[in-house]
Amino acid sequence: MTLPASIHDWNAICAEGTPLRKPLLLDETLRDGLQSPSVRDPEISAKRDLLHRLVHLGIDSADLGMPGAGPNAMAAVKALLTEIRDHRLPIEPHSAVRTVEADLMHLAEVQQKVGLPLEAGAFLGSSPIRMEAEGWDLNHLVDLTRKAVVFCRNNQVPVMMVTEDTTRACPEHLSSIYQAAIDEGAQAICLSDTCGHATPDGVRNLVQFVKRDIVRDQSIRIDWHGHNDRGLGVANAIAAFEAGADRIHGSILGIGERAGNVALDQLMVNLTLMGVWKGDLSDLPALAARVAELCGIPVPVNYPILGRDAFRTGTGVHAAAIVKALRHGDVALADAVYSGVPAALVGRRQEIEIGPVAGHSNVVFWLERNGYDVDPERIERILALAKKSHRILTEAEIESAL
Repeated sequence: MTLPASIHDWNAICAEGTPLRKPLLLDETLRDGLQSPSVRDPEISAKRDLLHRLVHLGIDSADLGMPGAGPNAMAAVKALLTEIRDHRLPIEPHSAVRTVEADLMHLAEVQQKVGLPLEAGAFLGSSPIRMEAEGWDLNHLVDLTRKAVVFCRNNQVPVMMVTEDTTRACPEHLSSIYQAAIDEGAQAICLSDTCGHATPDGVRNLVQFVKRDIVRDQSIRIDWHGHNDRGLGVANAIAAFEAGADRIHGSILGIGERAGNVALDQLMVNLTLMGVWKGDLSDLPALAARVAELCGIPVPVNYPILGRDAFRTGTGVHAAAIVKALRHGDVALADAVYSGVPAALVGRRQEIEIGPVAGHSNVVFWLERNGYDVDPERIERILALAKKSHRILTEAEIESAL
Protein backbone atom coordinates (compact mmCIF):
# COMPACT_ATOMS: atom_id res chain seq x y z
CA MET A 1 0.00 0.00 0.00
CA THR A 2 1.40 3.41 -0.93
CA LEU A 3 1.68 6.14 1.69
CA PRO A 4 -1.15 8.31 0.23
CA ALA A 5 -3.41 5.26 0.30
CA SER A 6 -2.53 4.77 3.98
CA ILE A 7 -3.89 8.20 4.95
CA HIS A 8 -7.55 9.17 4.80
CA ASP A 9 -7.06 12.86 4.14
CA TRP A 10 -9.97 14.84 5.56
CA ASN A 11 -8.16 18.00 4.54
CA ALA A 12 -8.47 17.11 0.87
CA ILE A 13 -12.14 16.26 1.30
CA CYS A 14 -12.89 19.51 3.13
CA ALA A 15 -10.91 21.50 0.58
CA GLU A 16 -12.74 20.01 -2.40
CA GLY A 17 -13.43 22.76 -4.90
CA THR A 18 -10.44 24.84 -3.81
CA PRO A 19 -8.96 26.34 -6.97
CA LEU A 20 -5.67 24.74 -7.98
CA ARG A 21 -3.88 28.02 -8.60
CA LYS A 22 -0.47 29.01 -7.35
CA PRO A 23 -0.48 31.75 -4.73
CA LEU A 24 2.02 34.59 -4.98
CA LEU A 25 4.09 35.12 -1.84
CA LEU A 26 5.50 38.42 -0.57
CA ASP A 27 8.15 38.35 2.15
CA GLU A 28 7.92 41.01 4.87
CA THR A 29 10.94 39.92 6.93
CA LEU A 30 13.04 42.96 5.97
CA ARG A 31 10.29 45.49 6.69
CA ASP A 32 7.39 44.53 8.90
CA GLY A 33 9.49 41.79 10.46
CA LEU A 34 12.06 44.32 11.60
CA GLN A 35 9.36 46.40 13.28
CA SER A 36 9.31 43.87 16.10
CA PRO A 37 10.52 45.64 19.27
CA SER A 38 12.73 42.66 20.11
CA VAL A 39 14.75 42.20 16.91
CA ARG A 40 18.03 43.67 15.76
CA ASP A 41 18.17 45.39 12.35
CA PRO A 42 20.80 43.49 10.30
CA GLU A 43 23.52 45.17 8.28
CA ILE A 44 22.86 45.76 4.58
CA SER A 45 25.28 42.98 3.58
CA ALA A 46 23.25 40.52 5.66
CA LYS A 47 20.03 41.77 4.07
CA ARG A 48 21.51 41.09 0.64
CA ASP A 49 22.24 37.53 1.77
CA LEU A 50 18.67 37.06 2.98
CA LEU A 51 17.34 38.43 -0.30
CA HIS A 52 19.26 35.81 -2.28
CA ARG A 53 18.04 33.07 0.06
CA LEU A 54 14.43 34.17 -0.49
CA VAL A 55 14.95 34.02 -4.25
CA HIS A 56 16.37 30.50 -3.93
CA LEU A 57 13.22 29.41 -2.10
CA GLY A 58 11.03 30.77 -4.88
CA ILE A 59 9.49 33.77 -3.09
CA ASP A 60 7.78 36.04 -5.63
CA SER A 61 8.14 39.45 -3.98
CA ALA A 62 9.97 41.11 -1.11
CA ASP A 63 9.29 44.27 0.89
CA LEU A 64 12.68 46.00 0.92
CA GLY A 65 11.79 48.44 3.69
CA MET A 66 10.32 51.90 4.22
CA PRO A 67 12.52 54.53 2.49
CA GLY A 68 10.72 57.29 4.36
CA ALA A 69 11.69 55.86 7.77
CA GLY A 70 15.13 57.52 7.76
CA PRO A 71 18.51 57.56 6.02
CA ASN A 72 19.44 54.01 7.08
CA ALA A 73 16.18 52.61 5.74
CA MET A 74 16.57 54.64 2.55
CA ALA A 75 20.09 53.28 2.02
CA ALA A 76 18.94 49.70 2.61
CA VAL A 77 16.07 49.96 0.12
CA LYS A 78 18.36 51.43 -2.52
CA ALA A 79 21.05 48.79 -1.91
CA LEU A 80 18.58 45.90 -2.12
CA LEU A 81 16.90 47.27 -5.24
CA THR A 82 20.35 47.65 -6.82
CA GLU A 83 21.15 44.04 -5.85
CA ILE A 84 18.01 42.85 -7.61
CA ARG A 85 18.94 44.88 -10.71
CA ASP A 86 22.61 43.93 -10.87
CA HIS A 87 22.05 40.21 -10.27
CA ARG A 88 18.81 40.08 -12.25
CA LEU A 89 17.12 38.37 -9.32
CA PRO A 90 13.68 36.93 -10.19
CA ILE A 91 11.86 38.67 -7.34
CA GLU A 92 9.49 41.66 -7.49
CA PRO A 93 10.64 44.57 -5.27
CA HIS A 94 8.09 46.23 -3.03
CA SER A 95 8.28 49.03 -0.48
CA ALA A 96 5.79 50.20 2.15
CA VAL A 97 5.02 53.93 2.27
CA ARG A 98 2.53 56.19 3.98
CA THR A 99 0.04 57.96 1.72
CA VAL A 100 1.88 61.24 2.11
CA GLU A 101 3.93 62.94 -0.57
CA ALA A 102 7.15 63.02 1.46
CA ASP A 103 7.26 59.20 1.70
CA LEU A 104 6.20 58.75 -1.89
CA MET A 105 8.92 61.14 -3.07
CA HIS A 106 11.59 59.06 -1.31
CA LEU A 107 10.36 55.92 -3.04
CA ALA A 108 10.17 57.60 -6.45
CA GLU A 109 13.72 58.88 -5.94
CA VAL A 110 15.06 55.39 -5.23
CA GLN A 111 13.27 53.97 -8.25
CA GLN A 112 14.62 56.69 -10.50
CA LYS A 113 18.22 56.31 -9.28
CA VAL A 114 18.27 52.52 -9.59
CA GLY A 115 16.19 52.36 -12.73
CA LEU A 116 14.01 49.44 -11.67
CA PRO A 117 10.26 49.52 -10.91
CA LEU A 118 9.59 49.53 -7.16
CA GLU A 119 5.99 48.83 -6.18
CA ALA A 120 4.66 51.20 -3.54
CA GLY A 121 2.48 49.68 -0.84
CA ALA A 122 0.72 52.94 0.05
CA PHE A 123 -1.12 52.48 3.34
CA LEU A 124 -3.62 54.40 5.44
CA GLY A 125 -5.98 53.54 8.30
CA SER A 126 -9.50 52.61 7.30
CA SER A 127 -11.43 51.42 10.37
CA PRO A 128 -13.84 53.58 12.40
CA ILE A 129 -11.75 53.07 15.54
CA ARG A 130 -8.66 54.40 13.76
CA MET A 131 -10.61 57.25 12.18
CA GLU A 132 -11.92 58.24 15.61
CA ALA A 133 -8.46 58.17 17.13
CA GLU A 134 -6.98 60.28 14.31
CA GLY A 135 -9.91 62.66 13.80
CA TRP A 136 -10.32 61.60 10.17
CA ASP A 137 -13.47 61.33 8.06
CA LEU A 138 -14.10 59.29 4.92
CA ASN A 139 -13.68 62.26 2.58
CA HIS A 140 -10.20 62.84 3.98
CA LEU A 141 -9.21 59.19 3.42
CA VAL A 142 -10.52 59.17 -0.15
CA ASP A 143 -8.68 62.42 -0.86
CA LEU A 144 -5.41 61.00 0.51
CA THR A 145 -5.93 57.88 -1.58
CA ARG A 146 -6.47 59.76 -4.82
CA LYS A 147 -3.50 62.08 -4.28
CA ALA A 148 -1.17 59.20 -3.44
CA VAL A 149 -2.15 57.09 -6.45
CA VAL A 150 -2.02 60.08 -8.80
CA PHE A 151 1.48 60.92 -7.54
CA CYS A 152 2.60 57.34 -8.22
CA ARG A 153 1.01 57.35 -11.65
CA ASN A 154 2.70 60.64 -12.58
CA ASN A 155 6.07 59.25 -11.46
CA GLN A 156 5.66 55.83 -13.13
CA VAL A 157 5.63 54.09 -9.74
CA PRO A 158 3.48 50.93 -9.61
CA VAL A 159 1.16 51.20 -6.64
CA MET A 160 -0.84 48.89 -4.38
CA MET A 161 -3.43 50.58 -2.16
CA VAL A 162 -3.25 49.18 1.40
CA THR A 163 -6.02 49.76 3.91
CA GLU A 164 -4.81 49.27 7.47
CA ASP A 165 -7.20 47.51 9.86
CA THR A 166 -9.33 46.31 6.95
CA THR A 167 -10.84 43.54 9.07
CA ARG A 168 -12.52 46.12 11.33
CA ALA A 169 -13.52 48.57 8.58
CA CYS A 170 -17.02 49.31 7.24
CA PRO A 171 -17.92 47.91 3.81
CA GLU A 172 -18.92 51.33 2.46
CA HIS A 173 -15.61 52.87 3.58
CA LEU A 174 -13.62 50.10 1.89
CA SER A 175 -15.67 50.48 -1.28
CA SER A 176 -15.00 54.22 -1.43
CA ILE A 177 -11.25 53.95 -0.75
CA TYR A 178 -10.55 51.00 -3.03
CA GLN A 179 -12.69 52.37 -5.85
CA ALA A 180 -10.90 55.71 -5.68
CA ALA A 181 -7.54 53.91 -5.85
CA ILE A 182 -8.59 51.75 -8.79
CA ASP A 183 -10.09 54.71 -10.64
CA GLU A 184 -6.79 56.58 -10.34
CA GLY A 185 -4.71 53.65 -11.60
CA ALA A 186 -3.74 51.38 -8.69
CA GLN A 187 -2.70 47.96 -9.96
CA ALA A 188 -3.52 46.17 -6.71
CA ILE A 189 -5.24 46.50 -3.36
CA CYS A 190 -4.26 44.94 -0.04
CA LEU A 191 -6.58 43.77 2.74
CA SER A 192 -4.81 44.03 6.09
CA ASP A 193 -5.58 42.32 9.37
CA THR A 194 -3.35 44.89 11.06
CA CYS A 195 -4.37 44.05 14.62
CA GLY A 196 -4.82 40.31 14.17
CA HIS A 197 -8.56 40.63 14.73
CA ALA A 198 -9.92 38.27 12.08
CA THR A 199 -10.94 34.62 12.19
CA PRO A 200 -10.87 32.42 9.06
CA ASP A 201 -14.61 32.95 8.58
CA GLY A 202 -14.14 36.69 8.83
CA VAL A 203 -11.34 36.56 6.27
CA ARG A 204 -13.50 34.63 3.81
CA ASN A 205 -16.38 37.06 4.25
CA LEU A 206 -14.09 40.03 3.64
CA VAL A 207 -12.27 38.65 0.59
CA GLN A 208 -15.50 37.45 -1.00
CA PHE A 209 -17.12 40.86 -0.42
CA VAL A 210 -14.19 42.65 -2.05
CA LYS A 211 -14.18 40.32 -5.06
CA ARG A 212 -17.94 40.43 -5.48
CA ASP A 213 -18.70 44.10 -4.83
CA ILE A 214 -15.52 46.07 -5.50
CA VAL A 215 -12.86 44.40 -7.65
CA ARG A 216 -14.58 43.09 -10.74
CA ASP A 217 -11.55 43.68 -12.95
CA GLN A 218 -9.52 40.45 -12.93
CA SER A 219 -6.34 42.40 -13.69
CA ILE A 220 -6.46 44.07 -10.25
CA ARG A 221 -4.43 41.96 -7.82
CA ILE A 222 -5.78 41.33 -4.30
CA ASP A 223 -3.22 40.94 -1.51
CA TRP A 224 -3.64 39.67 2.05
CA HIS A 225 -1.49 40.96 4.91
CA GLY A 226 -2.17 39.35 8.27
CA HIS A 227 -0.96 39.47 11.86
CA ASN A 228 -0.94 36.77 14.52
CA ASP A 229 -2.39 38.41 17.65
CA ARG A 230 -4.98 35.63 18.11
CA GLY A 231 -2.67 32.89 16.86
CA LEU A 232 -4.64 32.60 13.60
CA GLY A 233 -2.13 34.13 11.19
CA VAL A 234 -1.39 31.08 9.02
CA ALA A 235 -4.98 29.80 9.11
CA ASN A 236 -6.24 33.23 8.05
CA ALA A 237 -3.70 33.43 5.22
CA ILE A 238 -4.86 30.08 3.86
CA ALA A 239 -8.49 31.19 4.16
CA ALA A 240 -7.67 34.38 2.24
CA PHE A 241 -6.06 32.40 -0.57
CA GLU A 242 -8.94 29.93 -0.74
CA ALA A 243 -11.41 32.83 -0.88
CA GLY A 244 -9.61 34.39 -3.83
CA ALA A 245 -6.66 36.51 -2.67
CA ASP A 246 -3.82 36.45 -5.19
CA ARG A 247 -0.77 37.33 -3.08
CA ILE A 248 -0.12 36.51 0.57
CA HIS A 249 2.32 38.36 2.83
CA GLY A 250 4.37 36.86 5.65
CA SER A 251 7.74 36.92 7.37
CA ILE A 252 10.27 34.23 8.22
CA LEU A 253 9.58 32.90 11.74
CA GLY A 254 6.55 35.20 11.82
CA ILE A 255 8.55 38.12 13.23
CA GLY A 256 6.83 41.50 13.25
CA GLU A 257 4.73 43.87 15.29
CA ARG A 258 3.44 42.55 18.65
CA ALA A 259 2.71 38.82 18.18
CA GLY A 260 4.11 38.99 14.66
CA ASN A 261 3.06 38.41 11.08
CA VAL A 262 1.95 35.33 9.20
CA ALA A 263 4.83 32.86 9.52
CA LEU A 264 5.88 32.58 5.89
CA ASP A 265 7.86 29.40 6.53
CA GLN A 266 4.80 27.64 7.97
CA LEU A 267 2.62 29.01 5.18
CA MET A 268 4.96 27.67 2.48
CA VAL A 269 4.94 24.19 4.02
CA ASN A 270 1.16 24.18 4.32
CA LEU A 271 0.64 25.38 0.75
CA THR A 272 3.03 22.66 -0.41
CA LEU A 273 1.09 19.99 1.50
CA MET A 274 -2.12 21.39 -0.01
CA GLY A 275 -0.63 20.82 -3.45
CA VAL A 276 -0.88 24.45 -4.58
CA TRP A 277 2.76 25.55 -4.18
CA LYS A 278 5.86 23.77 -5.38
CA GLY A 279 9.42 24.50 -4.44
CA ASP A 280 12.49 23.09 -2.76
CA LEU A 281 12.09 23.74 0.98
CA SER A 282 15.22 21.88 2.05
CA ASP A 283 17.02 25.20 2.69
CA LEU A 284 14.19 26.59 4.82
CA PRO A 285 15.79 25.60 8.16
CA ALA A 286 19.04 27.34 7.16
CA LEU A 287 17.17 30.50 6.18
CA ALA A 288 15.25 30.54 9.46
CA ALA A 289 18.43 29.97 11.45
CA ARG A 290 20.08 32.86 9.58
CA VAL A 291 17.14 35.18 10.30
CA ALA A 292 17.20 34.18 13.98
CA GLU A 293 20.95 34.82 14.16
CA LEU A 294 20.89 38.18 12.39
CA CYS A 295 17.84 39.49 14.25
CA GLY A 296 18.98 38.17 17.64
CA ILE A 297 15.90 36.08 18.40
CA PRO A 298 15.64 32.44 19.53
CA VAL A 299 13.60 29.84 17.67
CA PRO A 300 11.29 28.17 20.24
CA VAL A 301 12.02 24.45 20.56
CA ASN A 302 8.38 23.62 19.80
CA TYR A 303 8.13 25.98 16.81
CA PRO A 304 6.33 24.09 14.01
CA ILE A 305 8.58 22.48 11.41
CA LEU A 306 11.73 24.45 12.28
CA GLY A 307 11.94 24.09 16.08
CA ARG A 308 14.45 21.74 17.69
CA ASP A 309 11.69 19.37 18.85
CA ALA A 310 9.54 19.44 15.71
CA PHE A 311 10.68 15.96 14.60
CA ARG A 312 12.11 14.71 17.89
CA THR A 313 10.52 12.26 20.33
CA GLY A 314 11.47 10.56 23.58
CA THR A 315 8.19 8.68 23.92
CA GLY A 316 8.21 4.90 23.75
CA VAL A 317 4.96 4.42 21.81
CA HIS A 318 5.95 6.99 19.18
CA ALA A 319 9.46 5.60 18.85
CA ALA A 320 8.16 2.04 18.47
CA ALA A 321 5.92 2.99 15.54
CA ILE A 322 8.74 4.87 13.80
CA VAL A 323 11.20 2.02 14.30
CA LYS A 324 8.71 -0.58 13.02
CA ALA A 325 8.25 1.48 9.84
CA LEU A 326 12.02 1.69 9.41
CA ARG A 327 12.28 -2.09 9.91
CA HIS A 328 9.99 -2.42 6.90
CA GLY A 329 12.44 -0.30 4.93
CA ASP A 330 9.79 2.39 4.48
CA VAL A 331 11.40 5.74 5.27
CA ALA A 332 8.38 7.69 4.05
CA LEU A 333 6.10 5.73 6.39
CA ALA A 334 8.47 6.32 9.29
CA ASP A 335 8.45 10.03 8.45
CA ALA A 336 4.64 10.20 8.51
CA VAL A 337 3.44 7.76 11.17
CA TYR A 338 3.81 10.29 14.00
CA SER A 339 4.26 13.52 12.04
CA GLY A 340 1.79 15.73 10.17
CA VAL A 341 4.69 17.20 8.17
CA PRO A 342 7.31 14.97 6.51
CA ALA A 343 10.65 15.91 8.02
CA ALA A 344 12.32 15.23 4.67
CA LEU A 345 10.30 18.06 3.12
CA VAL A 346 12.55 20.55 4.90
CA GLY A 347 15.72 18.48 4.84
CA ARG A 348 15.32 17.05 8.35
CA ARG A 349 14.72 13.56 9.75
CA GLN A 350 12.88 11.94 12.63
CA GLU A 351 14.96 11.85 15.84
CA ILE A 352 14.46 9.39 18.69
CA GLU A 353 15.80 10.28 22.14
CA ILE A 354 15.96 8.39 25.44
CA GLY A 355 14.23 9.83 28.50
CA PRO A 356 11.79 9.09 31.35
CA VAL A 357 8.98 7.87 29.04
CA ALA A 358 11.23 5.94 26.64
CA GLY A 359 10.80 2.26 25.81
CA HIS A 360 12.99 -0.49 24.41
CA SER A 361 12.55 0.86 20.86
CA ASN A 362 14.16 4.18 21.80
CA VAL A 363 17.26 2.46 23.14
CA VAL A 364 17.53 -0.03 20.29
CA PHE A 365 17.25 2.77 17.77
CA TRP A 366 19.94 4.82 19.52
CA LEU A 367 22.32 1.88 19.77
CA GLU A 368 21.93 0.93 16.13
CA ARG A 369 22.19 4.54 14.94
CA ASN A 370 25.43 4.99 16.89
CA GLY A 371 27.04 1.68 15.91
CA TYR A 372 26.70 -0.28 19.20
CA ASP A 373 25.66 -3.90 19.63
CA VAL A 374 22.07 -4.31 20.75
CA ASP A 375 22.59 -6.26 23.97
CA PRO A 376 19.59 -6.93 26.31
CA GLU A 377 21.56 -6.10 29.46
CA ARG A 378 22.85 -2.90 27.88
CA ILE A 379 19.28 -1.92 26.96
CA GLU A 380 18.10 -2.49 30.54
CA ARG A 381 20.94 -0.45 32.04
CA ILE A 382 20.19 2.51 29.78
CA LEU A 383 16.45 2.26 30.43
CA ALA A 384 16.99 2.10 34.19
CA LEU A 385 19.07 5.29 33.99
CA ALA A 386 16.41 6.98 31.84
CA LYS A 387 13.58 6.11 34.23
CA LYS A 388 15.44 7.83 37.08
CA SER A 389 15.98 10.97 35.02
CA HIS A 390 13.70 14.01 34.76
CA ARG A 391 14.77 14.85 31.21
CA ILE A 392 16.23 13.45 27.98
CA LEU A 393 19.59 11.75 28.57
CA THR A 394 22.68 13.30 27.04
CA GLU A 395 24.93 11.25 24.79
CA ALA A 396 27.57 11.15 27.55
CA GLU A 397 25.05 9.84 30.08
CA ILE A 398 23.93 7.07 27.72
CA GLU A 399 27.52 6.08 27.03
CA SER A 400 28.19 5.90 30.76
CA ALA A 401 25.63 3.08 30.99
CA LEU A 402 27.01 1.06 28.11
